[in-house]
Amino acid sequence: MIIKNKADLTDNDVTDFTLYQDRRKFMKTAAGIGIAAVSGLPIIQANAKGIISPYSSNEKATDYEDITSYCNFYEFGTGKSDPIKNAHTLVTSPWTVTVEGECAKPGNYNIEDLLKPVSIEERIYRFRCVEGWSMVIPWMGFPLADLIKHMQPTSKAKYVYFETLHDPKQMPGQKRAVLDWPYTEGLRMDEAMNPLTFLSTGIYGKDLLNQNGAPLRLVVPWKYGFKSIKSIAKIRFSETQPVNSWQKANKAEYGFFSNVNPNVNHPRWSQRKERRIGQFRKIKTKMFNGYEEQVAALYKGMDLKKFY
Repeated sequence: MIIKNKADLTDNDVTDFTLYQDRRKFMKTAAGIGIAAVSGLPIIQANAKGIISPYSSNEKATDYEDITSYCNFYEFGTGKSDPIKNAHTLVTSPWTVTVEGECAKPGNYNIEDLLKPVSIEERIYRFRCVEGWSMVIPWMGFPLADLIKHMQPTSKAKYVYFETLHDPKQMPGQKRAVLDWPYTEGLRMDEAMNPLTFLSTGIYGKDLLNQNGAPLRLVVPWKYGFKSIKSIAKIRFSETQPVNSWQKANKAEYGFFSNVNPNVNHPRWSQRKERRIGQFRKIKTKMFNGYEEQVAALYKGMDLKKFY
């Protein structure tokens, strides 16, 4: 895995958002005239500046078809194949994100204005799910820290809260009381500002598909995948720790932090091994999903079995 500190990055490591938008238009045109990429080819390497972020893992990426067809997105059904079948009802343009709470720039932002202050880059991150499976995903997006800095949180802002769109007409899974809708998630401010924490707008050089959380989702690579809230419609800066959806559903099994810790078994299964989608053999799960060097200091002195 190749990881650099943010201070070591140069302008060549990121893609300007204007260039990214032009590239998105090209990709859509290319697909329309039959020159879309063949499955599994590293489209991500053909970005506008030809650079993959130095934050990326050097592991082989999971195939695009697997990433977009094997999904957890309960708003469209609880089965892994439900989202690809049902998510076509979600309308992602226009899209508004409400920013509120302890910050200098609250308001309702359309997705284009929200992304203007940031630069799009590409990162290949491990993605670990609590059920014992994992992927390596080429994400496109930008550090959450860049957006936070632009919104200028006050000294009272200790946490960042996220909320998914709540619209049962567009998200038919919300008609069932599987979870307490809307889906909610949160990070401590130092977690949110960590340079690994990412807001994704795409995968494999293409826009996020609906089943993967379009148009904007969170990616926190050292935490379990359910922490990566999809189709974000609200961001709030808060003085108090938010309660996430899985805490509400079963606080005995799901805590606020949701860090990958293979030494702590889920009450119903072991966390020690995982199956990489597209492969048959199981591999050992790494502490903090392999990002221990970058994030362990955030939890110094904490009992990671108690604060799960």
